[in-house]
Amino acid sequence: MSTANDSQPTHIDIQAGIDWATPLFDAIGQLSFDGIGFTRAAYGEGEQMAHDLVAKAARDLGLRVEVDAALNLSMTLCGAAGANAPLIVGSHLDAVPRGGNFDGLAGVLAGLACAAAWQNSGRRPPRDIQILAIRAEESAWFGAQHIGSRALLGTLPVAMLDQAHRVDTGRTLCEHMREAGVNIDRLRRAEPLLDLRSIGGYIELHIEQGPLLVERELPLGIVSAIRGNRRCRRATCAGAYGHSGTMPRVLRHDAVFAVADLVVEMDALWREIEEDEGGDLVLTFGQFSTDAATHSVTSVPGHVTFSFDARSHSQEILDRVERELLAKATAIGRRRGAIFEFAPITGDPPIAMDGRLHAQLLEGCHRLSIPAASLASGAGHDAGDFAAAGIPTAMIFVRNDNGSHNPQESMDIGDFAAGVRLLTWFVGSFDSRQS
Repeated sequence: MSTANDSQPTHIDIQAGIDWATPLFDAIGQLSFDGIGFTRAAYGEGEQMAHDLVAKAARDLGLRVEVDAALNLSMTLCGAAGANAPLIVGSHLDAVPRGGNFDGLAGVLAGLACAAAWQNSGRRPPRDIQILAIRAEESAWFGAQHIGSRALLGTLPVAMLDQAHRVDTGRTLCEHMREAGVNIDRLRRAEPLLDLRSIGGYIELHIEQGPLLVERELPLGIVSAIRGNRRCRRATCAGAYGHSGTMPRVLRHDAVFAVADLVVEMDALWREIEEDEGGDLVLTFGQFSTDAATHSVTSVPGHVTFSFDARSHSQEILDRVERELLAKATAIGRRRGAIFEFAPITGDPPIAMDGRLHAQLLEGCHRLSIPAASLASGAGHDAGDFAAAGIPTAMIFVRNDNGSHNPQESMDIGDFAAGVRLLTWFVGSFDSRQS
């Protein structure tokens, strides 16, 4: 079944699978183009359109097509050893408003390309391959991420069904789900929609959402972990208003200078952790604003709102950053005569990918002569939820110019093909290398 250097299953025409699947990028892209970017609303028409096209393609390929109570789409290629737990190849089909065409979609189509390569060869993979198109991954729609995967795994908070509202309609998640055909009663029981013990593993191919692979001139990355986060969506600093010409420095309670001090001190902490200690960390202060209706060129700003986001694959670093943020804000507030409030600070823990599968994918890159590197994911993915549920999980990143969540997402089909080659190799070698 293998070539002399065990690099790729023989009689598996990878290119045929790629050629079969890639036209779906254009078909789905054309139907979801909004004039600027690509919009596929979660539990809405755009996402449903993509699910319908992908399901039809899977049926045409001869795969078994099913949907669960949350409308996650499952497309299964039966393997040679039907008793083995299936290997899931998953990602999502929703896209943020005016986003790109490849985020999520590339992973689902990579799974279909892999299945098409096996199917066209007339051969069976060692075990069932279950390609999963997961609903509502993007948090942009309901202010909650990974809704479909968490529903499938039984970890979706029931309260979210009625409390989360879609940003474009104002209607609840429950209303949109019910309209789409979701079994709401089943979801309210917060039970897994499948037996988690029946899953042999989960792998997700996704475009990289950062610049590292482009900078290093590498087509693929193998994800070691998904960074956790500490996040405050709305922090405030309250000082006191005053006249800019008459208020001396010693008597000012300037909210802008107070927040600026906090930004500078947190940047110094970031530099210390990253450069001096070799730790993993990214920090962002966003949505930084004063009240334009109150502040002017001639007034001392008395109120600032801002957001804060820290990410790391180290839980210890995240805990430290939160402590330092609050301590520094308190000290700066005393010094500047201002009061900081962070309400609330939320977070997700870092999630490590399965070490054995990670090593296996790196081995596959070596055997296939595909340049690649190990790297952490700065963004969350459905893969993190599967890993947190105790399922052996791995991720492949594909090089992507111009970041993600914007119309300029740019994935070269040659890089996508490299990802499909690696995925197909992984499917073929999954069982023989799990000892």
